[in-house]
Amino acid sequence: AGPGRAMRAAGAALAAAAVSAVLLAVAAWRRARPVREVLFFPSRPCCIEALLAEAAEPGAPVRPCPCPLPSGDTALSRLVRRLLSARRSLDLCVFAFSCPQLARTVQLLHHRGVRVRLVTDAQYMGMHGSQIGRLRHAGIQVRHDQHSGYMHHKFAIVDRRMLITGSLNWTAQAIQSNRENVLVVEDAEYVKAFQDEFERIWEEYNPANYKFFP
Repeated sequence: AGPGRAMRAAGAALAAAAVSAVLLAVAAWRRARPVREVLFFPSRPCCIEALLAEAAEPGAPVRPCPCPLPSGDTALSRLVRRLLSARRSLDLCVFAFSCPQLARTVQLLHHRGVRVRLVTDAQYMGMHGSQIGRLRHAGIQVRHDQHSGYMHHKFAIVDRRMLITGSLNWTAQAIQSNRENVLVVEDAEYVKAFQDEFERIWEEYNPANYKFFP
């Protein structure tokens, strides 16, 4: 009976080890899977204070927010989470930017040491409610077009690995009221195409290249 019990115990241990190995492999596979996410707007009203507080001070106790809005999983909160995943760089190319929550997210990343570059449209950057001045005042690099046509892109690149793009303007109106879409992908080929476009526009909009006289 003794050897039999020992063999059964050894077999159980091997089975447990195999199950543990499989679970670890599945967890690693899930972590390694490239991001593929589609967000649809309008997003229901939500509070993102807890998200921003955690990003500003990881591990700090979360203070309850006095605002009446619920927290939870929404298109806006998911977009904010994707942006907050930036560790090295965030390149933004947006037509209109007047959403205070997204501006706070971008400013927080800048304060955290993430290199933020922003390209926007000259006509819309000065409109009432625009967050561009606030971001510039915070020290974020901003460039804009000098042409009659709109700079109509709406995309962001996180750490040169994740692309966020779609129809969504970064405005409260678009987020809360409009039928919009955002695609979030980790795909090297697509990221490179958008990164190349960003670099081309960034250089084209360099103030050193502006021409003020014929």
